[in-house]
Amino acid sequence: MTVSHAASALAAHLVKARRNRVASGDVEADLLPADEAAAYEVQDRVAALMGDELGPVMGWKVGASSASSEPSAAPLHRDTIFADGATIPKGLCRFQGVEAEIAYRFAGSLPKRDAPWTEEEVFAAIGSVHAAIEVVDTRFRAPKSQPPLAHLADQSSHGVAIIGPGKEDWRDILSTDLVVMLKIDGVTACTHKGGNTAGDTRRLLVWLANHAMRRGLPITAGTVVITGSTTGTLFEEGGHAVEASFDELPPVHAYLSGL
Repeated sequence: MTVSHAASALAAHLVKARRNRVASGDVEADLLPADEAAAYEVQDRVAALMGDELGPVMGWKVGASSASSEPSAAPLHRDTIFADGATIPKGLCRFQGVEAEIAYRFAGSLPKRDAPWTEEEVFAAIGSVHAAIEVVDTRFRAPKSQPPLAHLADQSSHGVAIIGPGKEDWRDILSTDLVVMLKIDGVTACTHKGGNTAGDTRRLLVWLANHAMRRGLPITAGTVVITGSTTGTLFEEGGHAVEASFDELPPVHAYLSGL
């Protein structure tokens, strides 16, 4: 696939910022993605360049601004996905924006084909549902410092994801019905019912299966998908123990070592 000059140049800035853990400068007007397709072109270029350092794409983040809006997504590398109880090394992220999310793990693959994947087929490939923590980060000087499409190009501001123990009986678990609780150092920072702007997170998975296939990164067995914040983003700087829990799901824990 031919990569445009603008996408290649912006991807190079983002990769340099990742490798050196320094901020990329503000996006120049001629490098700013014109639309989501251009932002995804940058994502794909970054993913290709970072594969040797961060491992293959083994996850996705997906979300939507409302229950009826078109979702957006970003591929996640293996080495940015951690298991329950992980300690996130100091300095791995330049920012620590903590979010509680619902994640799904695929047990089956959804390879490239001519016909789109149906809801029934996608749901049949899902193996489990999990509580998850995403740490939001950015390669730019600060979160929300650039136009939204630039942050979408920056792997949708993904830092790391921590995935809790799974529950295989997932079909009747509706994200809109779950009470979420996010604790920082044992103190409840946020709790309420629902909270995801996308509404029922399961709809995102069907969209993603076809989106990923069209991008040449189809869902494979073992792929983890995080589906957007239910709590907003809480920015923390120092070392903190974080716990996210949803009723009906085992909680997930992580220790953030600091910036």
